[in-house]
Amino acid sequence: MTVGAPVRPGGALTRITRDETAFLGETWGRSAAVYPAVPGSAFEELLSFDDVDRIVSTMSLRTPMFRLVHAGRRIAEAEYTRTGRTGSRGVTGIADPARIFALFRGGATIVLQGLHRFWEPVAGLVRELEIELGHPCQVNAYITPPGAQGLALHSDPHDVFVLQTFGAKRWEIHPAPREPQRPPLGATLSPGDTVYMPTGTPHAASTQETLSGHLTIGVHVTPWREVVADVWKRLERDPSLDEPLPAGWLRDRPAFAGQVRERLEALTSTLGAVDAEEIAASRAERFLSTRAPLLRGSLADEPALAAVDDATVVARRPGSVCEVSTRGGEATVLLGDRRLVMPAWLEPAMRHIAARDRFAVADLSASVADATARAVLVRRLVREGLLLLDR
Repeated sequence: MTVGAPVRPGGALTRITRDETAFLGETWGRSAAVYPAVPGSAFEELLSFDDVDRIVSTMSLRTPMFRLVHAGRRIAEAEYTRTGRTGSRGVTGIADPARIFALFRGGATIVLQGLHRFWEPVAGLVRELEIELGHPCQVNAYITPPGAQGLALHSDPHDVFVLQTFGAKRWEIHPAPREPQRPPLGATLSPGDTVYMPTGTPHAASTQETLSGHLTIGVHVTPWREVVADVWKRLERDPSLDEPLPAGWLRDRPAFAGQVRERLEALTSTLGAVDAEEIAASRAERFLSTRAPLLRGSLADEPALAAVDDATVVARRPGSVCEVSTRGGEATVLLGDRRLVMPAWLEPAMRHIAARDRFAVADLSASVADATARAVLVRRLVREGLLLLDR
C-alpha cells in the first residue's frame, strides 16, 4: 500500500486550463485550445520583465541555459557571449548583457532554456504539474521585443502549454494531428492567457505593438511503449530464450513458423504471470525519485536544527512529494528527487507526515515514543528538503 500527500483542489493544471476534469477528458492529447485569463491569474509572479532583466544582467548565465533568435534564425553565440575566468579555470559562453540587450532592441528574442532548473517560482509550478500529470516537464521562456517574430511556423515533438506572463503576443495555431481540419486559429494572448497544443501542432507567434514574455512548458508524455518495454525486460529473463534457433530452419519455413508459434504461446503464458502492480509501482518509484530537486530553505534552516524539539512546528515544503510504501521490513519514502529507505517502525510516522501540511514535532509521539528520536527524524527530513521550519 502506498500513501501520498493529500490531493489539493485548484492545483497547477486547474490554474492553467481553468477546469482540470474537462481538460483531461476532452482536450488532452486531442486538440489545441486557448484559455482566457481569469481574475488574479496573470502569471507575472512566475516571470516578470524585471525578472528577465535580473536573470540576464546579474546571474552570469552560460550557454546552453540561454540563446537568442531573430526571425526564426539562431544567432551565433559569439555575438552575445564572452569568456572569463573563475578561480584558475577559463569559462566560455558567459552571457554578455550589454550585447544581449542591444540585440534585443534590434528585434532578437531572448530564450531562457530550462528555466525550471534555476528559477524558483517556475520550478514550483513544474513540480506540481509533473505530479498531477505523471509526465516530465521542462520550461523555456521567450522574451520578444515589439514588432518581432521569434520562431517561424513549426511544431514540437511534445505537448506544450504556453503561459503569457507579460505583454502580448499573436499566435497562429494550426490543427493538431488528431483534430479535424480547420482554418488556423488566431489568438492574441495577454497576461494570464494560456494555450495548450498537443504534440505535433504547427504554430507560430509574433509580437504586435508591445513586447512579450511567455513560458513554454514542454510535457514529455510517456508512451505505453515504455511500459510494455518494462514488461519485456522481465520476459527476456526466461532462460529458454537463450536457446539457439534450430539448425536448418531456413530450409523448412513452415516447421520454423510452428516453433515460433509455440514460443509465442509459452511467452503468452509467462506474460499472464507478470505482476502488473509491481510494474506500476516500479515505474511510479522511478518517476517520483528523479524529479528536479526543490531544496530552497534547507541550508537556511540548518543553524536552527539543533534547537528542534517537541514544541517545534514544521511545514511541508510547497511542491514537495512524500509517497510512503512498505516492502519487506523497510519503509520506502519517495521525495520527488530521491528515495529514502527507513526502518519499518517509522512507517506510521511517515504516513502521518505525508497526510499533513503542517504539524508540531510532538504530534509524532503516537508513533515515535522517544522525543529525541522524533527530533532526529524531523531534522533529517528538513535536510532532505521535505520539511521547513515554520517561522
